[in-house]
Amino acid sequence: MKSVLSIIGSLFLLMPFTTSAQEVDATIMQKIREEGLQKSKVMEIAFNLTDKNGNRLTNSEGYARAANYAKETLAGWGLQNARVEPWGEFGKGWDLQKMYLAMTAPYYKPLLAWPKTWTEGTKGLKKGGLIVVDAKDSATVMGYAGQLKGKLIIIDQTNAYKQSFKADAIRFTEEDLAKMAAATMPAGARGGQAMDTAQQRRMREAMARNGNMRAMTILKNLAKEEGAIGMVTSGVRNHDGTIFSQGGGAYKAADAANFLDMALGIEDYNMLLRLVKSGTEVSMEADVKTKFQEKDMQGYNVIAEIPGTDPVLKDEVVMIGAHLDSWQAGNGATDNAAGSSVMMEVMRIIKTIGVQPKRTIRIGLWSGEEQGLLGSRGYVKNTFLDANGKPNEAHQKFAGYFNIDNGTGKVRGIYLQGNDACKPIFTKWLAPFNDLGATTVTISNTGGTDHLAFDAIGLPGFQFIQDPIEYDTRTHHSNMDVYEHLSEDDLKQIATVVAAFAYNTAQADAKLPRKEK
Repeated sequence: MKSVLSIIGSLFLLMPFTTSAQEVDATIMQKIREEGLQKSKVMEIAFNLTDKNGNRLTNSEGYARAANYAKETLAGWGLQNARVEPWGEFGKGWDLQKMYLAMTAPYYKPLLAWPKTWTEGTKGLKKGGLIVVDAKDSATVMGYAGQLKGKLIIIDQTNAYKQSFKADAIRFTEEDLAKMAAATMPAGARGGQAMDTAQQRRMREAMARNGNMRAMTILKNLAKEEGAIGMVTSGVRNHDGTIFSQGGGAYKAADAANFLDMALGIEDYNMLLRLVKSGTEVSMEADVKTKFQEKDMQGYNVIAEIPGTDPVLKDEVVMIGAHLDSWQAGNGATDNAAGSSVMMEVMRIIKTIGVQPKRTIRIGLWSGEEQGLLGSRGYVKNTFLDANGKPNEAHQKFAGYFNIDNGTGKVRGIYLQGNDACKPIFTKWLAPFNDLGATTVTISNTGGTDHLAFDAIGLPGFQFIQDPIEYDTRTHHSNMDVYEHLSEDDLKQIATVVAAFAYNTAQADAKLPRKEK
């Protein structure tokens, strides 16, 4: 009895499959499916990027380990020009070397906490009382002057715990996908009005945040000046053992180490706050050691490629990419070892099945994404723009870029990023994988990740639609962003679909169309 994969492959061999003067090679699609779904190495790659190398904060020791592993692995598969390539100045690296926090009175209780990045340590074990600070505005904060020496600070804030009645992990429904597919470009007047309303709301929210940030900055400066031990903070998302912890301040070469700020779960945070506000004397001890990497301030990406073989088209480039860096609390499994592992697996699939792509297929694993798409923007600037910021020859010869950075969920389709001319092409390229759940092409944009660096300078850059799973609810920038939260079957499916898109772009008669200016 033939397998389902064999039957599907046979059907595509019998069906003519064209897109804008290009016929999709059903035999190659079948080879990609077999290699990607049945002989996958994606979880082995993910294990190396996560468990073996730890978190990958940009310029940290973990990032350097992971970048070197990626470079050496890609080179070992036979890719050319594998390198760890500087893109420009980033700033200091930071590593956590020790973390201990406990309440010692009115009784002993160890506490799970994660220091925020680029914060200093305690310089040994420190003991002191817990002080509640109201940080609603700058004037209120200054009222605590002279009271902070030897204290651990806790902010007076409400963190209401709410039970989780909904599942953390979800997949897009057919109705969700149908709405995406039916999306249209917003009408000029109507779109403008909506944007005005949204902008006003965002401005109000930003003003409120800025006021609070100013008060917190003043508090941290005062605490550092007076010799406080550190501070603990939390938020309503930090519950049930999941703690979201990101940046603790500036990281450029000239920036001083930031005051120690540790993220707690709201259960422990609220307990401490209730005790102190009840008049109970609370004693704490902390021992936190951090290390700053200051010898090399450059940021680095990992680059490698499969050279094109067509005499005319080999200098044209197709790119796939994902960001390799992560935050510190977990080991960046879904954000974004998932994407990096998938893209490495894509290159392995294409190399292993023995095809000879017409165009060069290049992988980019970016750093500094979490600080503002810095690695991909640096690469784009260095590669596709001249000294005057104008498109160069490489810009003209660029065929397209595909990105993965929305967690472990399988591909359900692709965002056109407003590039309607690609819709019929991508619809046909998805067809061989409709049975795997990849069906939807939407005109909509999606933001927040590295395809935007390419799109910003007029290059065709795309992010795939992925099932959310528990990305936003559980793993994104949290201590739960670890290997166990990766879905093996989903990652295999992603790599298979992306490999097909990369290969089809390399073989197409023309580069992907670009958006009208």
